Amino acid sequence: MSHLTPLIADLALILICAGIMTLLFKKLKQPLVLGYVVAGFLASPHMAYTPSVMDTANIQTWADIGVIFLLFALGLEFSFKKIVKVGGAAIIAACTIIFCIGTAFGWKRMDCIFLGGMIAMSSTTIIYKAFDDLGMRKKKFTGLVLSVLILEDILAIVLMVMLSTMTVSHNFEGTEMLGSIAKLLFFLILWFVVGIYLIPVLLKKCRKLMSEET
Repeated sequence: MSHLTPLIADLALILICAGIMTLLFKKLKQPLVLGYVVAGFLASPHMAYTPSVMDTANIQTWADIGVIFLLFALGLEFSFKKIVKVGGAAIIAACTIIFCIGTAFGWKRMDCIFLGGMIAMSSTTIIYKAFDDLGMRKKKFTGLVLSVLILEDILAIVLMVMLSTMTVSHNFEGTEMLGSIAKLLFFLILWFVVGIYLIPVLLKKCRKLMSEET
């Protein structure tokens, strides 16, 4: 119970700062996500003139919870059929962003790949939230943008596996690289099958047993 009070106090401070910034940024007609960033600065222990969170470890906990809810909301909007529908354009855009930007600067191939990996790690959740705040989530182009971002996230995971292996070993270890990619593809396919087929079937069978609360 000794850890309960700071946890609740920190949550209250975070919610108060976020609520005030929400009202202010709505008044200014700015994306609410910018207000949340400002709220984070105000509630942080680095601001001397505002109340600060007491337990900095709680910040990571609340941040993780917030990201989980935001990713869950993004997942509700995710549709594999939408990605297939705009697949060609999304794949071309994602590959161009990742593999061609560094080339335009005249960089070496490996530097271009590292740059592409960093660019691919764009915050899908932040862009999704900005679209939602601005009332643009139902626009036709947002489907293409989110499809590109999701494909970038998938390619970024592949690049992280490949580049981390090459950086640690300082050379191209074909067997180790193929093993890492095979494990990655296995888990991607596994969770794709579970998320797209098994869970919806289970929910449909249990629909009669579910209440509004469930």
